[in-house]
Amino acid sequence: MARMTWIFTPEHVGTPDATALRRAYYGDVAGRYWKRPATEAEIDEGLTADGVELLTPPTGQFLVGRHDGEPAACGGVLLLDAERAELTRVFLRHGFRGKGGAGTLMQGLEDAARGLGARRMVLNTRLDLVEARALYTRHGYAEIPAYCSGPYMDIWYGKEL
Repeated sequence: MARMTWIFTPEHVGTPDATALRRAYYGDVAGRYWKRPATEAEIDEGLTADGVELLTPPTGQFLVGRHDGEPAACGGVLLLDAERAELTRVFLRHGFRGKGGAGTLMQGLEDAARGLGARRMVLNTRLDLVEARALYTRHGYAEIPAYCSGPYMDIWYGKEL
């Protein structure tokens, strides 16, 4: 049996696959926060004016991951200043978790940040997103003081690249 493969490539956030993954990401994190599935209208509202247009060079990068050709994962990096990039919108569809894509995605996002000139990666997340927090710490991210604030931010992480 052939081994399943992951391929991560930079992709514009507006492509059909990137859009579907961003919608799945928002539906997942919003639904967990609200403790119920997010509606299509709530997803539409959440994605309106969310700043995703900055996830393209020279201010950022967005990656789409495909597992044997099927869009399965995404993530972005956003330059905050000359030396720091923020990790954002990291998501693997539930059916593709545990297949080795998360580590490949993290490496690709860190490489993208380095390519944009960043020397440090930072991120914020919520305490209830335990899988995400485990992923970040498994890849060398450590808790740091808050570098921003907002209603859906409970904990901040950083890593030297």
